[in-house]
Amino acid sequence: MTSTSTSPSTPPSTPHSFQVDLRGLVDLLSHHLYSSPRVYVRELLQNAVDAITARHSLDPAAEVRIRLSASGGRVTIEDSGIGLTAAEAHSLLATIGRSSKRGGEGTDLNEQGLEATRQEFLGQFGIGLLACFVVARQIRVVTRSARDPQAAPVEWLATDDGSYTVRELPHEARPEPGTTVVLEARPGAAEWAVAAKVEELARDYGSLLPYDITFDDGEGGEPRPVTDRPAVWDRPFPTPAARRVALAGHCAQLFGFTPLDSIDLDLPVAGVRGVAYVLPEPTSPAHRAGHRVHLKGMLLTDRADNLLPDWAFFVRAVLDTDTLRPTASRENLYDDETLAAVREALGARVRGWLAELAASDPERLAAFLQVHHLGVKSMARHDSELLGLMLPWLPFETSDGSMSLQEFAAAHTDIHFTRTVEEFRQIAPIAAAHGLGVINAGYTYDADLLALLPAVRPELKVTELDAGAVTERLDPVPTAAELALAPFLATARTRLEAQGCDVVLRAFQPVAVPALYLDDRQARQERDRTAALESADSLWSGILGALRGSAPRARLVLNHNNPLIRRIAALPDEALTGTAVESLYGQALLMSQRPLRPADSTLLNRAFLGLLEWATHSTDSRDAQEDQK
Repeated sequence: MTSTSTSPSTPPSTPHSFQVDLRGLVDLLSHHLYSSPRVYVRELLQNAVDAITARHSLDPAAEVRIRLSASGGRVTIEDSGIGLTAAEAHSLLATIGRSSKRGGEGTDLNEQGLEATRQEFLGQFGIGLLACFVVARQIRVVTRSARDPQAAPVEWLATDDGSYTVRELPHEARPEPGTTVVLEARPGAAEWAVAAKVEELARDYGSLLPYDITFDDGEGGEPRPVTDRPAVWDRPFPTPAARRVALAGHCAQLFGFTPLDSIDLDLPVAGVRGVAYVLPEPTSPAHRAGHRVHLKGMLLTDRADNLLPDWAFFVRAVLDTDTLRPTASRENLYDDETLAAVREALGARVRGWLAELAASDPERLAAFLQVHHLGVKSMARHDSELLGLMLPWLPFETSDGSMSLQEFAAAHTDIHFTRTVEEFRQIAPIAAAHGLGVINAGYTYDADLLALLPAVRPELKVTELDAGAVTERLDPVPTAAELALAPFLATARTRLEAQGCDVVLRAFQPVAVPALYLDDRQARQERDRTAALESADSLWSGILGALRGSAPRARLVLNHNNPLIRRIAALPDEALTGTAVESLYGQALLMSQRPLRPADSTLLNRAFLGLLEWATHSTDSRDAQEDQK
């Protein structure tokens, strides 16, 4: 048996370190990890804030100073943080994957310590200053350690060709602990080092950071504050009205719209605090809004689309968190169990806001529903309690006009609905005239809500409208009159047999409607089965034939009250009667706005040409009679 173990005489292999191509790394960062070079400002701010945090863990009384400036193609940031020694500069600034937020030089934290690090520091992935090469040609760091007061200041100088140098400086080069970082913009990236741009990015990313940060544009004026704490949702206001005005102004500045209302998103247990702004205009439920998320005060993203439930598409949120995990690029949230729990809790806050409006401020609720009733209907599908709460307010299109389900249910215990808008619009006037309660469920979510209605109101009966239910509500024609019209009805039924349509005679309002085309889902399924049977081979013909159902067919209901129907029924010419019936069928079909089958289009063309031929033939006959005279 051959042994695969290493022979004692085999020399041990020599370990080697990976070599990193800095230009390739910069390309990777700028084109694949980060969405834009703008994130370099975040990296600078993040390192400065973390350095201050580390200094305070060592000396809580240490001063706090972070100053950002930009001029002449250079961006400088100075902090009074923990600083670095020469060895730390070698180890931490130029090593991918190693972070200064570890238990000590060269050692990793255990899981408990790592979690504590996440709570304390912004940075977690150890990419550090190298990310700034997305805009920098050269990075110069001058730093002095607060851990070792006797250590000399250190200069770390790196260029985008992948080389760096480290040297100690005289003590007077930096008398106090802290770090100064200077970036020189590389060709093609000068726009990112313009003072106005740097200040804009610093405010965008760092307005909620825990330490005061100032910006100097190099023009001799006083440094301007970058941070603006506390967040507007945490500030005290003299009255609730003043707070609403302040939040509305914040929303207009941040998102560009004045909100209908604001919803506090306060989850202390989850380390989340913020506000959701209600959009003033309707938006598509399919649109996934981008929310603004800060991580420990630093802007993480303004495009978080997984923060709130999908049904909450009518709000834009801004919040700060210290528990949710960022992705590696720190530009979005990691979708894990914690985020799922926070998402559910935030959704509960939005539902609670709606419940509060329903109970205490119906006018504001009505204004909200006028714009966003679709979103509330989407929520109510999954929340029977919310459906019961919103019943007095949710609008529906009914045969009695636009009203809430509660108002409609007060007049109708038997509720019928149509699945298409076209079907509703055809039947609504006739249903209203005959006391039939019909709701248009052709709009998004309405059919789902109607299916849930009996669970909230057990005394109500909700059924889909079918041809039989409508026909039963229409007034029957006296037996003698129907017998007298039997030949006409026989002709009509024969003509429409090929269309899979029955003909019945009723008296209904309004009188101006000569004929009504009624269809239901079972009838449509039977027609589809018949069409498939005609085009199927012998095997499928046998199978489909065995499935032939007894479902009712579509119906053409002729209005005995309509004068035109009576005149057509009295025509002596059977062929002309058949053509007129086909015309009535086509007109009723068009009024229902249903898509036409090829057979229907053929019938319409035949009836139209037949009527034209009859009209012109009649005119020729009259002219011939006049000529004979």
